[in-house]
Amino acid sequence: MERITRIHNLAAVAGGCVDQKRSENHVSLRRPPAWFPRSFSTSSSSSSLAVAYSPAALSTMAAAPATSSSFSLVFIPPTAPAGILSITQPQQTATSFFKIASGEAITFGWNTTYVIATPTHLTVSAVCDNGNTYPVGPTDGVIPGTATEVVWDIYSYQANNPNKPLAQATYTLNIWDDRGPGSARRAGYLQPNSALQFALYTPQSYTAISDGALFFCLFERKGCC
Repeated sequence: MERITRIHNLAAVAGGCVDQKRSENHVSLRRPPAWFPRSFSTSSSSSSLAVAYSPAALSTMAAAPATSSSFSLVFIPPTAPAGILSITQPQQTATSFFKIASGEAITFGWNTTYVIATPTHLTVSAVCDNGNTYPVGPTDGVIPGTATEVVWDIYSYQANNPNKPLAQATYTLNIWDDRGPGSARRAGYLQPNSALQFALYTPQSYTAISDGALFFCLFERKGCC
């Protein structure tokens, strides 16, 4: 509490105004002047506390006037674990196969733990075995940072992208935050996830077999012909 009090005092000197504490890790401040540091830390003989703006906060600060905007100042203990994203849909017990057909949209779902710095956006993409990368979802693969699922209409994508069609192959689902796909592990920030693999296929049209051909095939398999 002593370290948090010192940080509150620093924010007040910088021109911010500390509102009532909203949670264990967040307080609300008016936008400080331009010289106020984007991150800082305090330390004592036994521990330290790292501080950083969340990506969502930085986006808000850049877009709104200095006289009226507000943002979240995020306090991240250096001992906090990195944020984890876990896929909940489809299940990962085996590779899921999805049909490229009308009305056969795919829903990818997930939850997160240990995320303190909430991202502004998530980027979701599917990387094919053939090397091609495809944006997942209706908004070119970019969704709100608080989203917990995305629906991908692969049939519509196939129809609207004839120059880069989806192949019948295995894909890896990639999800990352504002820092990009290769971002380093960091306390309180979401780690990129590429744990899910799935496959796409195109159904074949039905071909009728004549009675004579079926009779011949049955007897040929039995060794009668």
